[in-house]
Amino acid sequence: MRFSGTESYVATPDLTAAVNAAVVLERPLLVKGEPGTGKTVLAEEIAKELGAPLIVWNIKSTTKAQQGLYEYDAVSRLRDSQLGDPRVSDIANYIRRGKLWEAFTAPERPVLLIDEIDKADIEFPNDLLTELDRMEFHVYETGETVKAVRRPIMIITSNNEKELPDAFLRRCFFHYIKFPDAETLQRIVDVHYPGIKHRLVEEALRTFLAMREVPGLKKKPSTSELLDWLKLLVSEDIAPETLREHDGRKLIPPLHGALLKNEQDVSLFEKLAFMMRREQRGG
Repeated sequence: MRFSGTESYVATPDLTAAVNAAVVLERPLLVKGEPGTGKTVLAEEIAKELGAPLIVWNIKSTTKAQQGLYEYDAVSRLRDSQLGDPRVSDIANYIRRGKLWEAFTAPERPVLLIDEIDKADIEFPNDLLTELDRMEFHVYETGETVKAVRRPIMIITSNNEKELPDAFLRRCFFHYIKFPDAETLQRIVDVHYPGIKHRLVEEALRTFLAMREVPGLKKKPSTSELLDWLKLLVSEDIAPETLREHDGRKLIPPLHGALLKNEQDVSLFEKLAFMMRREQRGG
């Protein structure tokens, strides 16, 4: 089982090497990188290429590690007991399986995505250490031990919002997805929009990369936002020449709402446009 990228996902050689190393070592692959660089989609594409089922555990700020194992619904059991429901005699009826349980008992070796682990409390990764090492856990309410039939291929993503514990990092194979260079961006665009006008893509990439280099941006536009922007440019039949104009009025590109996602960054470009117009009048 080796991953080499798919027709719909451009994977760089260092990324494919990281995926395959994690599979061989049977360790979770911890993937970091800017939002929008394809971390979440990576797990979907690995599952697609390997023909494996995909199990997704989306992490929120309130998520606890125990939820990935199982949850005991004591409230429902109490309610059913008051109603005389015969199911209350078997506590197993009130055990809700989590994503790890699902992955451990899957009939085929699955790909398990733990998405945006850094959203959770700092103790969340530490609380999973034993389960990640032993690939088993105990269900106290029923007395059973759930063991993994086979180690799932685990992809864990992080947007680097907080540092992860050293003990957790030691158990992972790490890879940082660098922001794509111009050549890789061109390949990504070709995959998603085959046949798109070359001149439009050329000017759009030039504008996009220049915007990312503007000092003071609160949020740099991402790869996924570039693809959205290109879709809009094609839909609105924007000419490449429109993107090439550099006077103050055109500093902010058309349909910039696909790229700039907060008022501070829009204001920054408006100020730069104002300064450029003033310099042009002074000249």
